[in-house]
Amino acid sequence: MDFIFNLIKAFFLGIIQGITEWLPISSTGHLIIFDTIWPLTPAAFFEVFKVVIQFGSILAVLFLYFRKLNPFDPEKSSKKKRETFHLWKLVIIGCIPAAVIGFFLDDIIEQFLSANFVIAVALITYGIIFIITAKYPKKVTIESLNELDVLTSLKIGFFQCLALIPGTSRSGATILGGLYCGCSRYVASEFSFFIAIPVMAGASLLKIVKYFMETGMFTLDQWALLFVGTFVSFVVSVFAIQGLLNYVKKHDFTSFGWYRIALGIFVLLFFYIL
Repeated sequence: MDFIFNLIKAFFLGIIQGITEWLPISSTGHLIIFDTIWPLTPAAFFEVFKVVIQFGSILAVLFLYFRKLNPFDPEKSSKKKRETFHLWKLVIIGCIPAAVIGFFLDDIIEQFLSANFVIAVALITYGIIFIITAKYPKKVTIESLNELDVLTSLKIGFFQCLALIPGTSRSGATILGGLYCGCSRYVASEFSFFIAIPVMAGASLLKIVKYFMETGMFTLDQWALLFVGTFVSFVVSVFAIQGLLNYVKKHDFTSFGWYRIALGIFVLLFFYIL
């Protein structure tokens, strides 16, 4: 019976991951809040589960953008292949800050910053920043991924480091970085998808290695939970990515800002006042 309940939780956690990973509203924050209310057991397994199922979200990006991200596509011209290699160079450079800082601070963040209060404050703070950014937008100077350069990618990469604090949102941090650097909403969103691939894949691998070293191999039931969570995350992410891109063509991020503020207030009320 415990396995059935955990399977249901894994299904819902996969849905939450798939939706919230790509919207600027914090996937980790939502997963931790859900697990606090309805925990996935054991607790040590949830810590690795919530990171590993991000792999499903990564696969969704690769599925949707396979041709765009494939520099060896025989149907691409030499120019297009060079542009694809350049895009990957920018992605890797942009990942360096978060990869380095995350590697050294992973345990500290997990131990001290995964509290609901931290998540609530981050949700509200960045919600306000999104509203202000939408109200006073920077002039758009980058309307295509081909216009991105190394310095801009590195700046966005440093913004991604902010997402190491639960409740911030990795996509939200990188989108804000892109907007700050003069990217259009569409370019900022798309680049946030691509820059996530190495960081999330590396984080998943790191969590698995640490779990194996400290606890041992996953049980058969745990493998099943990981499969369900990852598969659901993949399917939902495909629709979430397409939905976000269609949304930002006509709208700014104000609604996400208000959602973050409302959720942050709810977390404070639910866990600390009510």
